[in-house]
Amino acid sequence: MTRIFGSLRDGRGFDTVLVFMALGYLLVFSAFPLIYNIVMSTQSVDLFSLASFDRPFVGLDNYREVLSTPEANLIFWNTVKFVVLSIVFQLSIGFGLAMFFNQDFPGASFLRGLFLAGWIMPALVVGAVWSWILAGDFGVLNYVLSSLGVIEEHIFWLSDPDMSLYAVIIANIWLGVPFNMLLLSVGLAGIPKDVYEAAEMDGANAIRRFFTITLPLMRAQLGAVISLGIIFTLQQFDLFAALTQGGPSNASNVFQYWSWQLSFQTYEIGLGSVVSVLMIVFVIFVAAIYVRSTRHEHAM
Repeated sequence: MTRIFGSLRDGRGFDTVLVFMALGYLLVFSAFPLIYNIVMSTQSVDLFSLASFDRPFVGLDNYREVLSTPEANLIFWNTVKFVVLSIVFQLSIGFGLAMFFNQDFPGASFLRGLFLAGWIMPALVVGAVWSWILAGDFGVLNYVLSSLGVIEEHIFWLSDPDMSLYAVIIANIWLGVPFNMLLLSVGLAGIPKDVYEAAEMDGANAIRRFFTITLPLMRAQLGAVISLGIIFTLQQFDLFAALTQGGPSNASNVFQYWSWQLSFQTYEIGLGSVVSVLMIVFVIFVAAIYVRSTRHEHAM
């Protein structure tokens, strides 16, 4: 023991302490909740058995029950639509803004900072702002569209089953664009300017330079942004809580909000754990694809 404390006083061995502290943090706050959730997904857990630990083992019955519920198919496709549309528009708009702010012009840093200000806002605050913008009777969006003559009647974005999911998608796109722009700006800044200058001297126009230089050299950054975007989008809960609460009639419900409803509204905690496990498996699958693609790229 004296030897250990002596090495710490001398500064030796401090890196080992930091590693063990990080491992302890991961075990307590990541590994244990994950394993505990997986175990609960195979048990019959409700509000009464949660504290008593009287939880009968049911195996895969919870999984069968969740996948056979009438709303499961609708919520699955809602989740797919929410993730795909969010990622496509966040990436497209973020990439465009990153390329725009990569140019040298007065006020670029200030404008970039304004975009990032929206990203650092809590999602619940963003949801409250967008609930005011998307309100059916007095919302700003309906007022603007009516003034421009685009619509004749107000659209009830948050209560119309055909529009509620798209309302949350719009808010999530707005929230995620600055994050995409920030990461992609870092990648664009790493591309040497002389590469573009040489291509321009060879007669390559802007479109050709984009497809032959920008996209190939940004492949790793794009893979990281897409992977992180999918993970963060699947974690998005606050916007649904602030805007639609999964309604009306599950029209805007997604897996992450459904898991919370099962666990804390109907107290079917075992079923809520099943939905969480399914999402974790998908996230691990996405992360594995990204890691494998980056290894393949480095090997080349």
